[in-house]
Amino acid sequence: MIPAPDGQGITVMTAAATASGIAGAVPATPVAPPLDKRRFIAFIAMVFGMFMAILDIQIVSASLPQIQAGLSASADEIPWVQTSYLIAEVIMIPLSGFLSRALSTRVLFTISAAGFTFMSLMCATATTIEQMIVYRALQGFIGGGMIPTVFAAAFTVFPPEKRPIVSPIIGLVATMAPTIGPTVGGYLTDIFSWHWLFLINIVPGIVVTILSVTLIDFDEPDFALLRRFDWTGLITMALFLGSLEFVLEEGPIKDWFSDEYIVVFTAVAIVASGLFFWRTLTVDEPVVNLRAFTNRNFAAGSLFSFVMGIGLYGLTYLYPIYLARIRGYSPLQIGETMFVTGAAMFLSAPFIGRLSAIMDQRVLIGIGFGAFALGTWMVTGITADWDFWELFIPQILRGVGIMACMVPVNNIALGTLPPDEVKNASGLFNLTRNLGGAVGLALINTVLNNRMDLHLQRLAEQVTWSRDVALERLSALTGAMAARGSDADMAALKQMAQLVRREATVMAFADVFYLLSFLFVALIFLTPFINKPDAGVQVDAH
Repeated sequence: MIPAPDGQGITVMTAAATASGIAGAVPATPVAPPLDKRRFIAFIAMVFGMFMAILDIQIVSASLPQIQAGLSASADEIPWVQTSYLIAEVIMIPLSGFLSRALSTRVLFTISAAGFTFMSLMCATATTIEQMIVYRALQGFIGGGMIPTVFAAAFTVFPPEKRPIVSPIIGLVATMAPTIGPTVGGYLTDIFSWHWLFLINIVPGIVVTILSVTLIDFDEPDFALLRRFDWTGLITMALFLGSLEFVLEEGPIKDWFSDEYIVVFTAVAIVASGLFFWRTLTVDEPVVNLRAFTNRNFAAGSLFSFVMGIGLYGLTYLYPIYLARIRGYSPLQIGETMFVTGAAMFLSAPFIGRLSAIMDQRVLIGIGFGAFALGTWMVTGITADWDFWELFIPQILRGVGIMACMVPVNNIALGTLPPDEVKNASGLFNLTRNLGGAVGLALINTVLNNRMDLHLQRLAEQVTWSRDVALERLSALTGAMAARGSDADMAALKQMAQLVRREATVMAFADVFYLLSFLFVALIFLTPFINKPDAGVQVDAH
Protein backbone atom coordinates (compact mmCIF):
# COMPACT_ATOMS: atom_id res chain seq x y z
CA MET A 1 0.00 0.00 0.00
CA ILE A 2 1.50 3.36 -1.04
CA PRO A 3 1.48 6.26 1.45
CA ALA A 4 -0.93 9.06 0.54
CA PRO A 5 0.61 12.18 -1.03
CA ASP A 6 -0.21 14.37 1.98
CA GLY A 7 1.94 12.26 4.28
CA GLN A 8 -0.99 10.58 6.00
CA GLY A 9 -0.47 7.08 4.55
CA ILE A 10 -1.14 4.15 6.79
CA THR A 11 1.01 1.04 6.54
CA VAL A 12 3.59 -0.59 4.27
CA MET A 13 3.28 -4.37 3.85
CA THR A 14 5.56 -6.74 2.06
CA ALA A 15 4.24 -8.65 -0.94
CA ALA A 16 5.00 -11.93 0.78
CA ALA A 17 2.85 -10.95 3.72
CA THR A 18 -0.16 -10.29 1.52
CA ALA A 19 -0.02 -13.65 -0.22
CA SER A 20 -2.40 -15.83 1.73
CA GLY A 21 -1.53 -19.42 2.45
CA ILE A 22 2.25 -19.06 1.94
CA ALA A 23 4.05 -20.59 4.87
CA GLY A 24 6.43 -18.38 6.73
CA ALA A 25 5.04 -15.14 5.36
CA VAL A 26 5.59 -12.50 8.07
CA PRO A 27 4.15 -8.98 7.95
CA ALA A 28 6.74 -6.26 7.85
CA THR A 29 6.98 -3.80 10.72
CA PRO A 30 4.50 -0.94 10.17
CA VAL A 31 6.26 2.16 8.94
CA ALA A 32 5.03 5.48 10.31
CA PRO A 33 4.51 8.09 7.61
CA PRO A 34 6.84 11.11 7.72
CA LEU A 35 5.60 14.40 9.08
CA ASP A 36 4.11 16.67 6.45
CA LYS A 37 6.69 19.49 6.48
CA ARG A 38 4.28 22.23 5.46
CA ARG A 39 1.81 21.32 8.16
CA PHE A 40 4.54 20.90 10.76
CA ILE A 41 5.96 24.36 10.02
CA ALA A 42 2.45 25.81 10.22
CA PHE A 43 1.93 24.02 13.53
CA ILE A 44 5.21 25.36 14.96
CA ALA A 45 4.16 28.87 13.97
CA MET A 46 0.86 28.31 15.79
CA VAL A 47 2.71 27.02 18.85
CA PHE A 48 4.84 30.15 18.91
CA GLY A 49 1.69 32.28 18.75
CA MET A 50 0.24 30.32 21.66
CA PHE A 51 3.51 30.86 23.55
CA MET A 52 3.13 34.64 23.22
CA ALA A 53 -0.50 34.57 24.36
CA ILE A 54 0.23 32.45 27.46
CA LEU A 55 3.44 34.35 28.24
CA ASP A 56 1.50 37.62 28.42
CA ILE A 57 -0.63 36.23 31.25
CA GLN A 58 2.35 36.47 33.60
CA ILE A 59 4.89 38.73 31.88
CA VAL A 60 3.56 41.91 33.52
CA SER A 61 3.24 40.42 37.02
CA ALA A 62 6.80 41.27 38.09
CA SER A 63 6.68 44.76 36.54
CA LEU A 64 3.36 46.17 37.74
CA PRO A 65 5.09 48.80 39.98
CA GLN A 66 6.99 50.15 36.96
CA ILE A 67 3.80 50.24 34.84
CA GLN A 68 1.99 51.95 37.72
CA ALA A 69 4.65 54.66 37.90
CA GLY A 70 4.75 55.11 34.13
CA LEU A 71 0.97 55.53 33.86
CA SER A 72 0.50 57.42 37.16
CA ALA A 73 -2.01 54.79 38.25
CA SER A 74 -3.30 54.21 41.75
CA ALA A 75 -2.73 51.05 43.77
CA ASP A 76 -6.38 50.07 43.22
CA GLU A 77 -6.20 50.58 39.45
CA ILE A 78 -2.97 48.78 38.54
CA PRO A 79 -4.15 45.18 39.26
CA TRP A 80 -6.65 45.63 36.42
CA VAL A 81 -3.76 45.50 33.95
CA GLN A 82 -3.64 41.80 34.83
CA THR A 83 -7.29 41.18 35.68
CA SER A 84 -8.72 42.65 32.45
CA TYR A 85 -6.50 40.36 30.36
CA LEU A 86 -7.51 37.26 32.33
CA ILE A 87 -11.25 38.00 32.26
CA ALA A 88 -11.25 38.61 28.50
CA GLU A 89 -9.11 35.56 27.76
CA VAL A 90 -11.22 33.19 29.84
CA ILE A 91 -14.29 34.21 27.80
CA MET A 92 -12.60 33.67 24.43
CA ILE A 93 -11.03 30.28 25.19
CA PRO A 94 -14.29 28.25 25.23
CA LEU A 95 -15.76 30.37 22.41
CA SER A 96 -12.83 29.54 20.12
CA GLY A 97 -14.14 26.04 19.36
CA PHE A 98 -17.29 27.40 17.70
CA LEU A 99 -15.37 30.13 15.86
CA SER A 100 -12.77 27.65 14.62
CA ARG A 101 -15.48 25.48 13.08
CA ALA A 102 -17.30 28.45 11.56
CA LEU A 103 -14.31 30.40 10.23
CA SER A 104 -11.71 27.60 9.87
CA THR A 105 -8.46 27.23 11.79
CA ARG A 106 -6.56 29.46 9.35
CA VAL A 107 -8.93 32.42 9.53
CA LEU A 108 -9.41 32.29 13.31
CA PHE A 109 -5.72 31.86 14.08
CA THR A 110 -4.64 34.56 11.63
CA ILE A 111 -7.13 37.05 13.06
CA SER A 112 -6.04 36.12 16.60
CA ALA A 113 -2.33 36.47 15.84
CA ALA A 114 -2.73 39.75 13.96
CA GLY A 115 -5.09 41.22 16.55
CA PHE A 116 -2.88 40.15 19.43
CA THR A 117 0.16 41.75 17.76
CA PHE A 118 -1.67 45.01 17.09
CA MET A 119 -3.02 45.25 20.63
CA SER A 120 0.50 44.57 21.97
CA LEU A 121 1.62 47.67 20.08
CA MET A 122 -1.29 49.64 21.51
CA CYS A 123 -0.42 48.52 25.05
CA ALA A 124 3.13 49.79 24.56
CA THR A 125 1.81 53.19 23.46
CA ALA A 126 -0.76 53.57 26.27
CA THR A 127 -0.42 56.82 28.20
CA THR A 128 -3.21 56.36 30.77
CA ILE A 129 -4.32 53.47 32.94
CA GLU A 130 -7.76 53.50 31.28
CA GLN A 131 -6.19 52.98 27.85
CA MET A 132 -3.98 50.21 29.17
CA ILE A 133 -6.92 48.33 30.72
CA VAL A 134 -8.94 48.49 27.48
CA TYR A 135 -5.97 47.43 25.33
CA ARG A 136 -5.09 44.58 27.67
CA ALA A 137 -8.67 43.30 27.64
CA LEU A 138 -8.72 43.32 23.82
CA GLN A 139 -5.27 41.69 23.74
CA GLY A 140 -6.45 38.90 26.02
CA PHE A 141 -9.74 38.36 24.19
CA ILE A 142 -8.28 38.26 20.69
CA GLY A 143 -5.15 36.32 21.65
CA GLY A 144 -7.13 33.80 23.68
CA GLY A 145 -8.31 32.19 20.46
CA MET A 146 -4.80 30.92 19.70
CA ILE A 147 -4.42 28.68 22.75
CA PRO A 148 -7.17 26.02 22.29
CA THR A 149 -6.78 26.17 18.50
CA VAL A 150 -3.23 24.82 18.83
CA PHE A 151 -4.35 21.99 21.10
CA ALA A 152 -7.12 21.06 18.66
CA ALA A 153 -4.70 21.08 15.71
CA ALA A 154 -2.29 18.79 17.53
CA PHE A 155 -4.96 16.11 17.90
CA THR A 156 -6.70 16.46 14.53
CA VAL A 157 -3.89 17.16 12.07
CA PHE A 158 -1.31 14.62 13.19
CA PRO A 159 -1.84 10.85 13.51
CA PRO A 160 -1.45 9.13 16.89
CA GLU A 161 2.06 7.82 16.11
CA LYS A 162 3.29 11.45 15.91
CA ARG A 163 1.99 12.41 19.33
CA PRO A 164 5.28 11.59 21.12
CA ILE A 165 6.67 14.49 19.05
CA VAL A 166 3.73 16.88 19.01
CA SER A 167 2.37 16.49 22.57
CA PRO A 168 5.61 17.42 24.36
CA ILE A 169 5.87 20.55 22.20
CA ILE A 170 2.48 21.93 23.19
CA GLY A 171 2.90 20.67 26.76
CA LEU A 172 6.25 22.42 27.08
CA VAL A 173 4.96 25.70 25.69
CA ALA A 174 1.71 25.69 27.69
CA THR A 175 3.59 25.15 30.95
CA MET A 176 6.89 26.95 30.36
CA ALA A 177 5.35 30.22 29.13
CA PRO A 178 3.66 31.13 32.45
CA THR A 179 6.64 29.77 34.39
CA ILE A 180 9.19 32.04 32.72
CA GLY A 181 6.79 34.98 32.30
CA PRO A 182 7.96 36.84 35.45
CA THR A 183 11.58 36.09 34.49
CA VAL A 184 11.24 37.56 31.00
CA GLY A 185 9.29 40.52 32.37
CA GLY A 186 11.94 41.21 35.00
CA TYR A 187 14.76 41.13 32.45
CA LEU A 188 12.98 43.40 29.96
CA THR A 189 11.96 45.94 32.59
CA ASP A 190 15.40 46.06 34.23
CA ILE A 191 17.35 46.29 30.96
CA PHE A 192 14.97 48.45 28.87
CA SER A 193 11.57 49.65 30.15
CA TRP A 194 8.08 48.28 30.79
CA HIS A 195 7.08 49.17 27.22
CA TRP A 196 9.19 46.26 26.00
CA LEU A 197 6.90 43.81 27.78
CA PHE A 198 4.60 44.42 24.80
CA LEU A 199 6.98 45.55 22.05
CA ILE A 200 8.72 42.16 22.20
CA ASN A 201 5.58 40.63 20.63
CA ILE A 202 5.58 42.78 17.48
CA VAL A 203 8.14 41.11 15.18
CA PRO A 204 7.33 37.49 16.19
CA GLY A 205 3.63 38.31 15.93
CA ILE A 206 4.01 39.57 12.36
CA VAL A 207 5.96 36.44 11.40
CA VAL A 208 3.36 34.15 12.98
CA THR A 209 0.55 35.99 11.21
CA ILE A 210 2.22 35.65 7.79
CA LEU A 211 3.00 31.96 8.29
CA SER A 212 -0.53 31.29 9.51
CA VAL A 213 -2.30 32.84 6.56
CA THR A 214 0.02 31.16 4.03
CA LEU A 215 0.57 27.67 5.49
CA ILE A 216 -2.44 26.62 7.56
CA ASP A 217 -4.73 24.42 5.47
CA PHE A 218 -6.12 22.01 8.04
CA ASP A 219 -9.86 22.43 7.47
CA GLU A 220 -12.62 24.33 5.70
CA PRO A 221 -14.96 26.96 7.17
CA ASP A 222 -18.65 26.38 7.82
CA PHE A 223 -20.09 29.88 7.54
CA ALA A 224 -23.62 28.54 7.98
CA LEU A 225 -22.85 28.21 11.70
CA LEU A 226 -22.59 32.00 12.00
CA ARG A 227 -26.23 32.39 10.99
CA ARG A 228 -27.16 30.22 13.98
CA PHE A 229 -24.86 31.95 16.44
CA ASP A 230 -26.33 31.92 19.95
CA TRP A 231 -25.90 35.47 21.23
CA THR A 232 -27.84 34.70 24.41
CA GLY A 233 -25.42 31.87 25.17
CA LEU A 234 -22.44 34.15 24.55
CA ILE A 235 -23.76 36.91 26.82
CA THR A 236 -24.60 34.56 29.67
CA MET A 237 -21.25 32.78 29.32
CA ALA A 238 -19.39 36.10 29.35
CA LEU A 239 -21.25 37.25 32.46
CA PHE A 240 -20.68 33.90 34.19
CA LEU A 241 -16.97 33.47 33.42
CA GLY A 242 -16.10 37.17 33.65
CA SER A 243 -17.79 37.58 37.03
CA LEU A 244 -16.25 34.35 38.32
CA GLU A 245 -12.77 35.45 37.26
CA PHE A 246 -13.28 38.85 38.89
CA VAL A 247 -14.41 37.28 42.17
CA LEU A 248 -11.47 34.87 42.22
CA GLU A 249 -8.96 37.63 41.38
CA GLU A 250 -10.27 40.30 43.74
CA GLY A 251 -11.74 38.16 46.54
CA PRO A 252 -8.55 37.61 48.57
CA ILE A 253 -7.62 41.30 48.24
CA LYS A 254 -11.07 42.60 49.22
CA ASP A 255 -11.57 40.11 52.09
CA TRP A 256 -14.19 38.27 50.07
CA PHE A 257 -17.81 38.95 51.01
CA SER A 258 -17.04 41.93 53.21
CA ASP A 259 -16.79 43.88 49.94
CA GLU A 260 -20.06 44.79 48.19
CA TYR A 261 -18.60 44.34 44.68
CA ILE A 262 -17.61 40.76 45.47
CA VAL A 263 -21.15 40.07 46.70
CA VAL A 264 -22.70 41.61 43.57
CA PHE A 265 -20.47 39.80 41.09
CA THR A 266 -20.87 36.51 42.95
CA ALA A 267 -24.64 36.85 42.53
CA VAL A 268 -24.17 37.72 38.84
CA ALA A 269 -21.96 34.65 38.37
CA ILE A 270 -24.50 32.34 40.02
CA VAL A 271 -27.48 33.63 38.04
CA ALA A 272 -25.57 33.79 34.75
CA SER A 273 -24.18 30.29 35.22
CA GLY A 274 -27.69 28.87 35.63
CA LEU A 275 -28.88 30.65 32.49
CA PHE A 276 -25.78 29.63 30.56
CA PHE A 277 -26.08 25.92 31.40
CA TRP A 278 -29.82 25.96 30.67
CA ARG A 279 -29.21 27.64 27.33
CA THR A 280 -26.36 25.33 26.41
CA LEU A 281 -28.38 22.21 27.10
CA THR A 282 -31.50 23.35 25.22
CA VAL A 283 -30.35 25.25 22.11
CA ASP A 284 -29.57 23.36 18.89
CA GLU A 285 -26.18 25.00 18.24
CA PRO A 286 -24.69 26.25 21.56
CA VAL A 287 -21.60 28.46 21.63
CA VAL A 288 -20.01 25.82 23.86
CA ASN A 289 -21.10 22.19 23.67
CA LEU A 290 -20.75 20.43 27.02
CA ARG A 291 -21.28 16.99 25.47
CA ALA A 292 -17.53 16.28 25.69
CA PHE A 293 -17.85 15.87 29.46
CA THR A 294 -19.87 12.70 28.91
CA ASN A 295 -16.58 11.13 27.78
CA ARG A 296 -15.08 9.67 30.94
CA ASN A 297 -11.49 10.28 29.92
CA PHE A 298 -12.14 13.86 28.87
CA ALA A 299 -13.91 14.58 32.16
CA ALA A 300 -11.03 13.01 34.12
CA GLY A 301 -8.44 14.82 32.01
CA SER A 302 -10.22 18.12 32.63
CA LEU A 303 -10.16 17.47 36.38
CA PHE A 304 -6.43 16.77 36.24
CA SER A 305 -5.96 19.87 34.08
CA PHE A 306 -7.80 21.93 36.70
CA VAL A 307 -5.47 20.73 39.45
CA MET A 308 -2.47 21.21 37.15
CA GLY A 309 -3.56 24.83 36.80
CA ILE A 310 -3.39 25.16 40.58
CA GLY A 311 0.12 23.70 40.63
CA LEU A 312 1.35 25.57 37.57
CA TYR A 313 0.08 29.06 38.34
CA GLY A 314 0.04 28.67 42.12
CA LEU A 315 3.69 27.73 42.46
CA THR A 316 4.69 30.28 39.82
CA TYR A 317 3.11 32.82 42.16
CA LEU A 318 4.32 31.41 45.51
CA TYR A 319 8.06 31.20 44.87
CA PRO A 320 8.44 34.81 43.64
CA ILE A 321 6.31 36.12 46.52
CA TYR A 322 8.54 34.33 49.04
CA LEU A 323 11.73 35.51 47.35
CA ALA A 324 10.48 39.12 47.20
CA ARG A 325 8.91 39.41 50.66
CA ILE A 326 11.29 37.31 52.72
CA ARG A 327 14.56 37.41 50.80
CA GLY A 328 14.15 40.88 49.32
CA TYR A 329 15.01 39.75 45.78
CA SER A 330 14.66 42.02 42.77
CA PRO A 331 12.60 40.85 39.74
CA LEU A 332 15.85 39.97 37.97
CA GLN A 333 17.11 37.86 40.89
CA ILE A 334 13.74 36.13 41.14
CA GLY A 335 13.89 35.31 37.44
CA GLU A 336 17.35 33.81 37.77
CA THR A 337 16.18 31.61 40.66
CA MET A 338 13.00 30.52 38.89
CA PHE A 339 14.94 29.60 35.75
CA VAL A 340 15.64 26.18 37.28
CA THR A 341 12.03 25.05 36.76
CA GLY A 342 12.03 26.18 33.13
CA ALA A 343 15.31 24.39 32.44
CA ALA A 344 14.02 21.17 34.06
CA MET A 345 10.89 21.29 31.91
CA PHE A 346 12.85 21.90 28.73
CA LEU A 347 15.35 19.10 29.35
CA SER A 348 12.74 16.55 30.46
CA ALA A 349 10.25 17.18 27.61
CA PRO A 350 11.84 14.78 25.06
CA PHE A 351 12.10 11.97 27.61
CA ILE A 352 8.51 12.49 28.78
CA GLY A 353 7.36 12.37 25.16
CA ARG A 354 9.15 9.07 24.64
CA LEU A 355 7.80 7.61 27.89
CA SER A 356 4.26 8.59 26.92
CA ALA A 357 4.58 6.34 23.86
CA ILE A 358 5.79 3.24 25.73
CA MET A 359 4.28 3.57 29.21
CA ASP A 360 0.73 3.40 30.52
CA GLN A 361 -0.10 7.10 30.58
CA ARG A 362 -2.02 6.74 33.83
CA VAL A 363 1.22 5.60 35.49
CA LEU A 364 3.03 8.60 33.99
CA ILE A 365 0.40 10.96 35.41
CA GLY A 366 0.84 9.33 38.82
CA ILE A 367 4.61 9.82 38.59
CA GLY A 368 4.07 13.46 37.63
CA PHE A 369 1.79 14.28 40.52
CA GLY A 370 4.12 12.30 42.80
CA ALA A 371 7.00 14.56 41.74
CA PHE A 372 4.76 17.56 42.33
CA ALA A 373 3.85 16.33 45.81
CA LEU A 374 7.45 15.49 46.77
CA GLY A 375 8.66 18.89 45.60
CA THR A 376 6.07 20.81 47.60
CA TRP A 377 6.52 18.53 50.62
CA MET A 378 10.25 19.32 50.67
CA VAL A 379 9.42 23.04 50.89
CA THR A 380 7.22 22.57 53.96
CA GLY A 381 10.42 22.91 55.99
CA ILE A 382 11.03 26.38 54.58
CA THR A 383 12.72 29.05 56.73
CA ALA A 384 13.62 32.68 56.18
CA ASP A 385 17.14 31.57 55.21
CA TRP A 386 16.15 29.44 52.22
CA ASP A 387 17.81 30.54 49.04
CA PHE A 388 18.64 29.28 45.53
CA TRP A 389 20.13 25.94 46.54
CA GLU A 390 17.45 25.03 49.08
CA LEU A 391 14.84 25.56 46.34
CA PHE A 392 16.93 23.87 43.63
CA ILE A 393 15.70 20.25 43.98
CA PRO A 394 12.05 21.21 44.65
CA GLN A 395 12.06 23.30 41.49
CA ILE A 396 13.52 20.45 39.45
CA LEU A 397 10.82 18.12 40.78
CA ARG A 398 8.21 20.71 39.93
CA GLY A 399 9.48 21.11 36.36
CA VAL A 400 9.65 17.37 35.72
CA GLY A 401 6.28 16.84 37.42
CA ILE A 402 4.58 19.45 35.24
CA MET A 403 5.82 17.81 32.04
CA ALA A 404 5.06 14.27 33.26
CA CYS A 405 1.46 15.35 33.94
CA MET A 406 0.83 17.66 31.01
CA VAL A 407 1.72 15.36 28.11
CA PRO A 408 -0.36 12.29 29.12
CA VAL A 409 -3.25 14.40 30.42
CA ASN A 410 -3.47 16.11 27.02
CA ASN A 411 -3.41 12.73 25.28
CA ILE A 412 -6.04 11.20 27.56
CA ALA A 413 -8.42 14.17 27.45
CA LEU A 414 -8.26 15.02 23.73
CA GLY A 415 -6.59 12.06 22.04
CA THR A 416 -9.54 9.68 22.24
CA LEU A 417 -12.35 12.04 21.23
CA PRO A 418 -14.02 11.88 17.79
CA PRO A 419 -12.43 14.41 15.40
CA ASP A 420 -15.56 16.55 15.13
CA GLU A 421 -15.59 17.11 18.91
CA VAL A 422 -11.92 18.03 19.42
CA LYS A 423 -12.16 21.75 18.59
CA ASN A 424 -14.97 22.38 21.05
CA ALA A 425 -13.42 20.11 23.68
CA SER A 426 -10.05 21.86 23.38
CA GLY A 427 -11.62 25.13 24.48
CA LEU A 428 -13.24 23.49 27.50
CA PHE A 429 -10.03 21.66 28.37
CA ASN A 430 -7.91 24.82 28.33
CA LEU A 431 -10.60 26.66 30.26
CA THR A 432 -10.30 24.16 33.12
CA ARG A 433 -6.56 24.83 33.40
CA ASN A 434 -7.08 28.60 33.51
CA LEU A 435 -9.90 28.31 36.04
CA GLY A 436 -7.72 25.99 38.10
CA GLY A 437 -5.06 28.68 38.16
CA ALA A 438 -7.59 31.33 39.20
CA VAL A 439 -9.08 29.13 41.93
CA GLY A 440 -5.58 28.14 43.07
CA LEU A 441 -4.37 31.72 43.39
CA ALA A 442 -7.53 32.73 45.27
CA LEU A 443 -7.15 29.75 47.62
CA ILE A 444 -3.42 30.35 48.13
CA ASN A 445 -3.86 34.05 48.92
CA THR A 446 -6.71 33.34 51.31
CA VAL A 447 -4.80 30.63 53.16
CA LEU A 448 -1.66 32.78 53.27
CA ASN A 449 -3.55 35.71 54.79
CA ASN A 450 -5.54 33.65 57.29
CA ARG A 451 -2.65 31.46 58.43
CA MET A 452 -0.31 34.44 58.73
CA ASP A 453 -2.79 36.18 61.03
CA LEU A 454 -3.08 32.99 63.10
CA HIS A 455 0.68 32.47 63.37
CA LEU A 456 1.21 36.16 64.11
CA GLN A 457 -1.23 35.96 66.99
CA ARG A 458 0.39 32.82 68.39
CA LEU A 459 3.91 34.19 68.08
CA ALA A 460 2.88 37.47 69.67
CA GLU A 461 1.59 35.51 72.66
CA GLN A 462 5.04 33.96 73.05
CA VAL A 463 7.05 37.17 72.63
CA THR A 464 6.28 38.81 75.98
CA TRP A 465 8.21 40.60 78.71
CA SER A 466 8.01 37.48 80.85
CA ARG A 467 9.98 35.26 78.44
CA ASP A 468 13.75 35.22 78.89
CA VAL A 469 14.41 34.27 75.24
CA ALA A 470 12.47 37.25 73.97
CA LEU A 471 14.18 39.60 76.42
CA GLU A 472 17.64 38.31 75.42
CA ARG A 473 16.88 38.84 71.73
CA LEU A 474 15.51 42.33 72.40
CA SER A 475 18.58 43.19 74.43
CA ALA A 476 20.87 42.07 71.59
CA LEU A 477 18.90 44.16 69.10
CA THR A 478 19.00 47.18 71.41
CA GLY A 479 22.77 46.90 71.68
CA ALA A 480 23.12 46.67 67.90
CA MET A 481 20.90 49.72 67.38
CA ALA A 482 22.74 51.72 70.03
CA ALA A 483 25.97 51.17 68.10
CA ARG A 484 24.33 52.88 65.09
CA GLY A 485 23.45 55.95 67.13
CA SER A 486 19.66 55.61 66.73
CA ASP A 487 16.85 55.54 69.29
CA ALA A 488 17.91 52.07 70.37
CA ASP A 489 14.84 51.02 72.39
CA MET A 490 12.23 51.98 69.79
CA ALA A 491 14.32 50.71 66.85
CA ALA A 492 14.87 47.38 68.59
CA LEU A 493 11.15 46.97 69.31
CA LYS A 494 10.31 47.79 65.69
CA GLN A 495 12.81 45.26 64.36
CA MET A 496 11.53 42.66 66.80
CA ALA A 497 8.00 43.16 65.48
CA GLN A 498 9.27 42.82 61.91
CA LEU A 499 11.04 39.56 62.79
CA VAL A 500 7.85 38.15 64.34
CA ARG A 501 5.86 39.13 61.26
CA ARG A 502 8.47 37.60 58.96
CA GLU A 503 8.41 34.30 60.81
CA ALA A 504 4.60 34.24 60.78
CA THR A 505 4.70 34.78 57.01
CA VAL A 506 7.20 31.95 56.49
CA MET A 507 5.05 29.61 58.60
CA ALA A 508 2.04 30.53 56.44
CA PHE A 509 4.04 29.65 53.32
CA ALA A 510 4.81 26.24 54.84
CA ASP A 511 1.09 25.67 55.51
CA VAL A 512 0.27 26.38 51.86
CA PHE A 513 2.90 23.91 50.70
CA TYR A 514 1.41 21.27 53.04
CA LEU A 515 -2.01 21.87 51.49
CA LEU A 516 -0.67 21.58 47.93
CA SER A 517 1.20 18.38 48.81
CA PHE A 518 -1.98 16.68 50.04
CA LEU A 519 -3.87 17.88 46.95
CA PHE A 520 -1.31 16.36 44.56
CA VAL A 521 -1.20 13.09 46.50
CA ALA A 522 -4.99 12.84 46.27
CA LEU A 523 -4.78 13.08 42.46
CA ILE A 524 -2.43 10.07 42.39
CA PHE A 525 -5.19 7.90 43.87
CA LEU A 526 -7.65 9.06 41.19
CA THR A 527 -5.52 7.91 38.24
CA PRO A 528 -6.79 4.26 38.32
CA PHE A 529 -10.31 5.53 37.56
CA ILE A 530 -9.22 6.74 34.11
CA ASN A 531 -9.95 4.37 31.25
CA LYS A 532 -6.78 3.17 29.58
CA PRO A 533 -6.58 5.06 26.26
CA ASP A 534 -6.81 3.10 23.04
CA ALA A 535 -3.70 4.13 21.11
CA GLY A 536 -4.88 2.56 17.90
CA VAL A 537 -7.40 5.20 16.91
CA GLN A 538 -6.44 7.37 13.96
CA VAL A 539 -7.61 10.95 14.20
CA ASP A 540 -7.89 12.92 11.01
CA ALA A 541 -9.33 16.37 10.43
CA HIS A 542 -10.58 15.37 7.00
